[in-house]
Formats: sequence, C-alpha cells, structure tokens
Amino acid sequence: RRSRLDLYHAPAYTAPPWGVRPLVVTIHDVSYARHPEWYPYRRDPLRRAFYRLSALAADLVITDSEFSRREIRAAYGLDDDRIATVPLGVGAPFGPARPDTMTSVPVGIRRPYVLHVGDLHRRRNLRVGLAAVLTLRARRAELRSLQFVLVGPVGKAQGVGQELREAAAEAGQPDALSFIEAPTDEALAALYRAAGALVYPSRYEGFGLPVLEAMACGIPVVAARAGAIPEVVDSAGLLVEPDDVRGFAEALEAVLLDQNLAARYREASLRRAAQFTWQKTADGTVSAYRRCLAELG
Repeated sequence: RRSRLDLYHAPAYTAPPWGVRPLVVTIHDVSYARHPEWYPYRRDPLRRAFYRLSALAADLVITDSEFSRREIRAAYGLDDDRIATVPLGVGAPFGPARPDTMTSVPVGIRRPYVLHVGDLHRRRNLRVGLAAVLTLRARRAELRSLQFVLVGPVGKAQGVGQELREAAAEAGQPDALSFIEAPTDEALAALYRAAGALVYPSRYEGFGLPVLEAMACGIPVVAARAGAIPEVVDSAGLLVEPDDVRGFAEALEAVLLDQNLAARYREASLRRAAQFTWQKTADGTVSAYRRCLAELG
C-alpha cells in the first residue's frame, strides 16, 4: 500500500492472502492437489492449504497450459475468467549446435545416451524410461552401451534415484544409468545437443519445460501422452502412453537407429520450439495484468 502498486504479481504459487489488491498469482501446476499421494511429505498438507488460500485470494491466476487451467479449475473451483493461460518460452543458451556453442559432455557420459531432465520425482515415472533403455540394450547390439542420463537433484528424490540404481543392478546393467545433479545452463544445453533423444515418461506436467528446451536444441523427443506434454510437443515428437515400456522402447529404437527419421524429428522440434519465446510469455503476462486492472476498474 505504501508503494502504491498498480498490481502485485506473486510468480510462484504463494501470495499474500489479504491486504494486497489487485493480486495476480502464477500456478504452474496443481499435481500436489490433484494427486496428493505423490507427495507424502510431513508438511505437505500445510503447503496444499497455503497454495489453495493463495489461489482463492487472487484476482487472477496465470498458468502455463490449457491442461493446468482445467486442473486448477477442478482443484479450486475457480471460474474460467479468473485463470489466464500464458505458455512458457525458451531462449539462449538452448538452441542447435553452432561453431561457438559448447558441445562437450561431462566425464563419464558417453554416447549413445538418452536424456531426462528434471527432479527425480515419482510422478516422472522414470522406471519406465529405464526399462525401455534396458530393453534396447538387450535387444540391439548397436545399443548395447546405451546410457540413460538423468539430470536433476538426487537428494530430494524420495529414494527414486536409489530405486533406479537397484533396478539397473538387478538387471546386471549398472552402467546403464548416469546422474548429473546441477549443470550450468550451458552444460545442460550441451547435454541436450549430444543426446540421441529426450525421454519424458512423466504422468503429470503442468507444462514440461525440459521438453521445450530439448526441442529448441534440435533433438527428438519421446514423451508420455499425459498432462500438458501433448500441448507442448504437438506433432513434433513421439508420444507414448505413460506406462507403455514397449512403446517407449520402440519409439527410442526408431529415432536412435533411423537417421532419416531422427532428422525429420529434429527439424520438427526446431520449428515447434520457435513458436515459444520468452517475449511471447512476457507479452501474455502484461496482457493478463491489463485484463485484471480493467476488470477491477
């Protein structure tokens, strides 16, 4: 109030529940509300309550996808006119390889490999990705050394990383997995560019920014037909039912071994990613502000 703000935007789930108007809050997804079984943390009920209070207090909610818009409406009972969809964008350093871009990958990572980027959360369904990789290592001599490289924090992974290691060891293929915790954006872009494909078997995404980053780097995407992923990928990647190990294995086999097919998906990925820019995200956000201010008079 002292600052005489025209509008207050809380950009990540939580907002002052009173005393601030007009109030806009960004909610990227409501997986915690729609699937609380995925979040067995001791304090999660408190988090869910605070997120809900923030959403109900907001004059306008911004979210990343039409999928999340529907989910927010279902979770909190908000009217459609209180939710604005503003897709995320992608920019440098995520782009195809050029002479001046970083292309080396960390020590211990060898090609061929397929990549997953994001928290090692249970909803990400990573056992399916590993099972597909193990299937290909057993089935195709050309892919006997294929690695599944997972980029993301392991420490908060609810034991998922350890479960994946145990599964690979039980299959007699412990070298099928590699973990990278916190690369720089430039190093992450290099990992995307050198990968044979992005593997994203997640059961629930409010947007799926790694999918967009991978497409911007010009690699094929093999992802789950779930959440907002089809909105982002459209026809530029291969979509598979989340728990279909055979489908993931066959899709990966196709893009890893058929160079013509891989090239077509690389070109399609670049075209699709070009439709998502941070400038469009900024413009959409400003439009949401103006709409909120106009409706509140």
